[in-house]
Amino acid sequence: MNERIARGRLGGPMVLLAAAGTAIAAYLSVVRASGASAVCDPSHGCDVVAASPYAVILGIPVAYLGLAYSLVLLAVTAAWWQRADRRALQAAWALLLLGTLFVAYLTFLELAVINAVCLWCASFAVTIVAGLIVAAAAIRPAPRESS
Repeated sequence: MNERIARGRLGGPMVLLAAAGTAIAAYLSVVRASGASAVCDPSHGCDVVAASPYAVILGIPVAYLGLAYSLVLLAVTAAWWQRADRRALQAAWALLLLGTLFVAYLTFLELAVINAVCLWCASFAVTIVAGLIVAAAAIRPAPRESS
């Protein structure tokens, strides 16, 4: 599979996943900044998670960190899709790998420590893990053509 085919087939899904993650992080950032409650399930898991001490890292709300991360990821995936720059794809893969590790940690905290699940956070995690899978498919070496 050459770079143009992989980019055409996988670039769109990667950008859409990054855009979905950005939209989720933007919503959670607006909720955090306004002090409102997130539209969530009846158990109010989003409010419980947002009120936990784990919702802030070094004085910065995790929602804001997620938004900053998502904007960078969206820019990098769009750059790869538009320019077929393999370095942008590698940067997206690295960001997605780090993001997957971070959302795994946050999900662990939700399940094992906070005892509540934020559906928005879980949805954000799905966009990151799915993006990593797509990036891994795009970054793998093309099979050699036999002569």
